[in-house]
Amino acid sequence: MTTSPALQPPVAHSATDRTSGFRLTRRRRTVLFTVLSFAVCLALGVQQWTSLQLGGFDLGIFDQGVRGYAHFGLPVSTLKSVHHEFPPGFSLLGDHFSPVLALLAPLYWVWDDPRMLLVGQAALFAAGVPLVRRIASRAFAGADARVRTRVLDGAALVYGLGWPLLISSRSGFHEVGFAVPLFLLLFERAGARRWAGAALAALLLCATKEDLGLAVGMFGAVLLWRERGGTDRWAKVLGWALLVGGPLASAVEIGWLIPAMGGVPGYYWNYGQLGADGGQALRHVLGDPWLLVESAFSSPLKPMLLGWLLLTTAALPLRSATSLVALPLLAERILSDNPNHWSIARHYDAFLWPILVTAAIETLGVLWARGHFRQVRRLGATAAVLSLAASAALGVYHLAVPYEWQPKPSTAALARAAKLIPDGATVEADNQVAPRLTNRTQVMLADGTPRGQEYVILRYTQRAFPFQRDPEQAEYRAFLLAHGYQELFDQDGVTLLRHTGTDPVPGAHLPGPGSTPYQEIIPPDVGHDFFLG
Repeated sequence: MTTSPALQPPVAHSATDRTSGFRLTRRRRTVLFTVLSFAVCLALGVQQWTSLQLGGFDLGIFDQGVRGYAHFGLPVSTLKSVHHEFPPGFSLLGDHFSPVLALLAPLYWVWDDPRMLLVGQAALFAAGVPLVRRIASRAFAGADARVRTRVLDGAALVYGLGWPLLISSRSGFHEVGFAVPLFLLLFERAGARRWAGAALAALLLCATKEDLGLAVGMFGAVLLWRERGGTDRWAKVLGWALLVGGPLASAVEIGWLIPAMGGVPGYYWNYGQLGADGGQALRHVLGDPWLLVESAFSSPLKPMLLGWLLLTTAALPLRSATSLVALPLLAERILSDNPNHWSIARHYDAFLWPILVTAAIETLGVLWARGHFRQVRRLGATAAVLSLAASAALGVYHLAVPYEWQPKPSTAALARAAKLIPDGATVEADNQVAPRLTNRTQVMLADGTPRGQEYVILRYTQRAFPFQRDPEQAEYRAFLLAHGYQELFDQDGVTLLRHTGTDPVPGAHLPGPGSTPYQEIIPPDVGHDFFLG
């Protein structure tokens, strides 16, 4: 005789079944937060592209460089090299040592367009979500399933919608797209005591940007400190390898590899308050350590930057040794003479974000393990609210503003004029329209120096990078019209000129083998606002 299903006794689910169900739910939530991070970061990048806010510096530069890799060549960018007077054939590896960018080349085999870099960067940022959840899961291994679910979800949301990632997404594309998930991979693999994976992440970080070896070295010091009483020989081996190898990699890249690729030693030295070069700065600081304090407080924006980072994380990272990994990257910015390094409106804080988030999670995990449950709830909620409020104001808010999806009249005119330029032409382009031309023309930056190119497209009623004075573009337009160029388009302060004369343009110049590169001079009225950059 069979029993009716309605009368059958309930089946007791085993602990294995409950664990399996929990893991399945956790995977689904991981996918959800990963997709959310990807969608928001990509939407912000696409918004900036649609409104023509992404310029040749830097999206166009990276586009030309990665396209070079996609065609199995070096990452050459005429936007960078011609404007800054680097010799012909100059490789971006001589600017910043970032060979890891070659990993993006397959994207261009799918679609040869600068927007693929926006897709790639959003995917890289989102790839950090599963890593953050693993770090949080390990930090709260002793908590019950409900607490761990809340912690994992909160960590994923705070990281994936972190204001530094959103601001970086609005800034176009940079090497930081790789640095963010690689830092998280380094921390997660080290936390799992998977030393080979941690070593690989450290190696890739050193191939992401020449200064990241300093942060890798600092993590080596943190690892050695944490293993000082342990018996794991491989942990100590890796710690010493990172401590010595990270700074050594930076020294080799800066001192040898970058110059070997055509770079200029000291090109990015922005520490004139300390000395003319690294050696002189070291001697000055050893003789008068107070110079570091004077440099760090030479502008009110510098302590404001530090205060903002502490505020939006509720100062939680300060209680974890992992926060020391951020020290070299922060020192680079705080001691710099370049005001762009002090602003939160650029991509620089995204380098710090995985470090700060990991350190905050570790702090909360230690407090929980010690039984400070109320303190963890209070501090965790405070940090989450402050961070997400900053994200809403500095990133998510913009997606809800209709006019921010539309270009201004002058930039819209740039896009219309660019469509008149035929494929394969040589062009001097306004910075804001340059990325619209990199995949189908030979384009360089219009900067006021005649380059003798077939087409010139620029705004002439308002100043645009890299011009220093308001009248310069109008003067340049008048000069070209007087020397063999014909105007094909003139709307909303935008002009498109074509060279129809037979005589060379007076003063026309392209960098040659003996060219002397120079670095940009920032006009005194540009780029100093803490939030706007």
